[in-house]
Amino acid sequence: MSFLIGLIAGVFGGLVGIGGGIIMIPLMVNIQKLGQHKAHGTSLVALVFTGIIGAFTYALHNSVDLWAAFLLAAAALWPVRIGAKYCCDLPEIKLKKFFGIFLICISVFILSKPYLPIFSYPAIGMTKSLILIATGAATGFLSGLMGVGGGGVMIGGMVLLAGLDQHLAQGTSLLAIVPAGIVGAFTHWRLGNVEKGPLKGLIPGIILGAFSGGSVAHLFSEVALRIIFAAVLIWMGVYFIKNPAQTCEPSGVEI
Repeated sequence: MSFLIGLIAGVFGGLVGIGGGIIMIPLMVNIQKLGQHKAHGTSLVALVFTGIIGAFTYALHNSVDLWAAFLLAAAALWPVRIGAKYCCDLPEIKLKKFFGIFLICISVFILSKPYLPIFSYPAIGMTKSLILIATGAATGFLSGLMGVGGGGVMIGGMVLLAGLDQHLAQGTSLLAIVPAGIVGAFTHWRLGNVEKGPLKGLIPGIILGAFSGGSVAHLFSEVALRIIFAAVLIWMGVYFIKNPAQTCEPSGVEI
């Protein structure tokens, strides 16, 4: 069962460029009966492989921007800790609902991008670098605060503000989430929130799934992939609006 969960999460993550924790955690909690803390920590270890294998697969299709990934990851590392520190200091139900609405708004803008002149021209030079740094910092803070959502916010920022196409943004996001995932996974490991048993199936499933999902993503046109990504964001947004009360995770970040 662990292999199947990893496979599903890997395909999902590779296809849309995010870690897939929103798939993996509920499955581990409801099917494998892991506690919420254990599910978060265990999935983080496995999802590091989603980023690595997914980014490798996108790189085979020249769909990874190494400099953009570096700026995003570097900018996210410190804010992610700040967000995690304050995640329990705010009313969680309202926070999750607002985040769900935020994700839905991003999806609407992504679908509307071809018809909005403000998003028609890609950023270049220093402007692009500053946008990527700001996107990484905002993503890190929101990820730490909410416990999820890094990839969705990051890709939205790259597509809408930096002007990257959907394939390039997704491949870059997968690479950029690896450092934050390692930090979060190591933190949970130290706290004893990693269940080693399921990892024997999760990691092979993630590897196979991420490679398959990343390969399939390149069979879709840029427009079709953007529609798929927007649909996933809407689904995630509705999930947070309808299920806002979750265990607060101040010690790690789920992407």
